[in-house]
Amino acid sequence: MERAPQTADAVHTTRYAVRDLAFRVLFSSIFVGLGGEHIFSDRLLQLLMPEWVPYPRAVSIACGIFLLAGSATILLGFHVRRGAQALALFLVVVTVSVHLPGLFGSPPGVAAESEWLWDMFQRSNFVKNICLLGVCIYLMEHRPGRFSLDYHRAPSA
Repeated sequence: MERAPQTADAVHTTRYAVRDLAFRVLFSSIFVGLGGEHIFSDRLLQLLMPEWVPYPRAVSIACGIFLLAGSATILLGFHVRRGAQALALFLVVVTVSVHLPGLFGSPPGVAAESEWLWDMFQRSNFVKNICLLGVCIYLMEHRPGRFSLDYHRAPSA
């Protein structure tokens, strides 16, 4: 990738780089937060897991590590495409196996007067995951800004 000279094009390049950095920081923040929650504070997450999930604590920790690793690639701008693919895979698996079935019924432990809350929780997480999946798809073809490690490891044109 060719480095722009200090001209009007450089301003555009700098603006793009700053926006790219802000985009990556903001986008990865949800996965950093969720990854940390899966590792350090997952009591509620374990209660929300389907009954068929074996070893909920181990699964939660594994998911947390996966989320943190994927978000680190996006945040640092290092192998963004692979990180986006990994996060997309995670989103598809969780959305299809947890949130989609949750749209059609609540688990036995949810009180009848709280079913509306369960429904809202599942709908909002389903839609959120679809939106995040769209961003991951975008990132698979994203051009790195100069404040990313991918930019500096790319061969010069």
